Amino acid sequence: MRLLESVAEHECGAPAKQLARETGLALPTAYHLLRTLVHEGYLRRDKGLFFLGEAAVRLGASGAAQKRRSTVVDTLAHWRDSIGVPVYYAVYREGEIEVMCVSDTPGNPAVEEWADFRETGHAHAIGQCLLSQLDEDSRRDHLTRYPVQSITPYTVRDDHTLMRRLARVRRMEAVVERQEYALGTVCAAIPITVGTSAATMAISLPAHQSDRLLSAAQQLQREVGRMLGSLALSISI
Repeated sequence: MRLLESVAEHECGAPAKQLARETGLALPTAYHLLRTLVHEGYLRRDKGLFFLGEAAVRLGASGAAQKRRSTVVDTLAHWRDSIGVPVYYAVYREGEIEVMCVSDTPGNPAVEEWADFRETGHAHAIGQCLLSQLDEDSRRDHLTRYPVQSITPYTVRDDHTLMRRLARVRRMEAVVERQEYALGTVCAAIPITVGTSAATMAISLPAHQSDRLLSAAQQLQREVGRMLGSLALSISI
């Protein structure tokens, strides 16, 4: 590991003798370890100089991705505790709704996914918010693959009604649904800009606390607005 760290500090490469000196290793030991690292792909050798190899680059990329995800998890947990609601992060990727992260507590549990979130985007705030960010052709394509179906007595009844509802959603406006996906639960989702991708942060509450929904969604939107710059890269997980 010390050899890898030492090589990483030399963008233009470094010879074995210099690396042995910097790491405090005996030269024969350094040579042996360097050969092993080259064989395993963590280093590469060119004209007597050692550089980071593809395996080390992949390892670094994996670590960076884990750090980004950890940032998102920690941020959602902070919002969960400060607002007192479960918080969800989801994206629309390659024609599918993907819930990337959920943060809840035993006292404020998340909505149980009793019907596949990907197939029921018309019925929950997360899906409606993501679909509202798409163009009309993309919305129709999604509904062709995942037709509107009754989930609860409050679910939107047909494609036409849903398309009209989505068309009325203004840019950066929160989307609210009340018991359309799960009886006894109300939800709100706010749109998030992540490059050209559609994304959303959402919250849920028991129906008997529905009077808190809009104020909680507004608080989340303010929190996201304050932190989105620092989260822009992290939420691309």
